[in-house]
Amino acid sequence: MELAIMIEGQNGLNWPRWQRIVTAVEELGFAGLYRSDHFTNARPPDKDSLELWVSLTWLADHTRRIRFGPLVTPFSFRHPALTARMAAAVDDLSGGRLTLGVGAGWQEREHDLFGFELLPPHERFERFEEGVRVLRQLLRVNQPVSFIGQYYRLKEAQVLPAPQRGAHLPILIGGNGRKRTLPLAARYADEWNAIFLTPSAFCELNRYLDELIFQAGRQPAEVERSMMTGLVFGKDSAALEEKMQTYGGGGWKTEDLRARGMIVGTADEVLSQINALREAGVQRLMLQWLDLDDLNGLEALASSVLAKL
Repeated sequence: MELAIMIEGQNGLNWPRWQRIVTAVEELGFAGLYRSDHFTNARPPDKDSLELWVSLTWLADHTRRIRFGPLVTPFSFRHPALTARMAAAVDDLSGGRLTLGVGAGWQEREHDLFGFELLPPHERFERFEEGVRVLRQLLRVNQPVSFIGQYYRLKEAQVLPAPQRGAHLPILIGGNGRKRTLPLAARYADEWNAIFLTPSAFCELNRYLDELIFQAGRQPAEVERSMMTGLVFGKDSAALEEKMQTYGGGGWKTEDLRARGMIVGTADEVLSQINALREAGVQRLMLQWLDLDDLNGLEALASSVLAKL
């Protein structure tokens, strides 16, 4: 299993913090670094929120090893043609290390503040599916693309210079929804990213995704399986207790968080939970690192957990 770090960029991310985190993840040996794409946080007061694609461009040019990408970039902010152009350029700049996570959008507050149309859920997913189809064609068809849909229209559009990886630039679709998300992942995704699941719940959804993939005329091996989940980690019991007191206002118990699919504990406990997810079929695990200034904790995680995987 690959172990990566995921951060919430809307919760105070700025250039100094981003540069420190990128450098640490690269040097400590984690497989990748992924971040959310939000204009601001869900509840006031507003915090720093470094623009996603500008930050990924810096990462692409200042690292040599780690995989990276958005979890996820929504079409409610950006036309899929713009997303395709940026993704192709950033992936080429990095030497082919981008995983392009895309989504429909969900956070109402940022859409209201910045004037983006979120749409009701049904229409939102209709727009998302159209956007994925446009994105795939622009990245994978080495000729001008024409497309007429309800939300997007292209007339002999082409991404130039042509993406170096083309069809091999992986598109990730994340979420646990059986009705819309998993069927879309089965048809269009190169990677499915689950969110906050216990090993047993992941197994169940993973099997269901396999069925949907067969129905779509594809093979299960064509879709990688990853998961993003929360992490409360302490290098010893005292440090863990301190983290538990600050997480969510200190009102949660360890067993409650684990039941919600989070990984909680000291190094050995975290290793045990990670291994259970690996046995359940998770190929890449993105651990949500909420304290953007806790680089010492990140180093402790690398030395006591990552080194033993």
